[in-house]
Amino acid sequence: MKVGFIGTGSMGSLLLDAFIYSDALHPEHLFVSNRSTSKLLQLSQRHEGINVCQSNIETVRKSQIIFICVKPLQFKAVIQEIQDHIQPEQLLVSITSPVQLYHLENNLCCKVAKVIPSVTHKVNSGSSLVMYGSRLTDEDRLLLHHLLSHIGKPVEINELQARIFSDFSSCGPAFISFFLTKWMDAAVEMTGVDREQLTFLTSEMILGTGRLLTQGDLSPLQLQEVVAVPGGITAQALAQLNHSLDGTFHNLITTTHNKYVEDLQKLDQTLGHL
Repeated sequence: MKVGFIGTGSMGSLLLDAFIYSDALHPEHLFVSNRSTSKLLQLSQRHEGINVCQSNIETVRKSQIIFICVKPLQFKAVIQEIQDHIQPEQLLVSITSPVQLYHLENNLCCKVAKVIPSVTHKVNSGSSLVMYGSRLTDEDRLLLHHLLSHIGKPVEINELQARIFSDFSSCGPAFISFFLTKWMDAAVEMTGVDREQLTFLTSEMILGTGRLLTQGDLSPLQLQEVVAVPGGITAQALAQLNHSLDGTFHNLITTTHNKYVEDLQKLDQTLGHL
């Protein structure tokens, strides 16, 4: 199977690395193009045998599946460049959240899908959110599902729920890391504890918590109840957090959704007039 990547920025290169390191794909079966030649050079040095293409058109012509990993407002230029060269039997996969399946199907003759990946794929973990266009066969779905299964757990979702699910699966690692950083900053400031040792303990705690939630038959609420003995230190601290964070997560969701709607409106304006 020949797979192309248009765009090899942070998430594009992470996906590509994950596919190679998980043995899902071999470098010689990958075709890549990017505006930055330096990024392509880095990829070719990291993965001997990878095929560096001179244009996005070349990537399309040589691939069965094409991942487009560019920012929302770069999509118009990419689609204009490739739309006369892509074939109906090819599968194009967008990893850009605001880009809708109808944007792709209205402007391209090929099969299309959307995947929202996660940085956790770097360690073959986490979930990828998958949405299928109307032209895919059952075989196409199985092919993409099998490919994504090498680097995490693909989960098919309704595209209308993509934003809220990606808040957790894709943005979540950054949000959790932000919380942990603030917590550790306070601990170092107030107690002088060694940051390196604290970071190690915190990382192991997060790893163990994830396993309890995925393998220990515990929900997040049940896990709190197991740790927080009534009248104990943890219970009192949780009460303080509940008070302090009142409204915070509603504001968080409002912020991510407002940005999503803003990007979607811009895409409707640009991709509707190709």
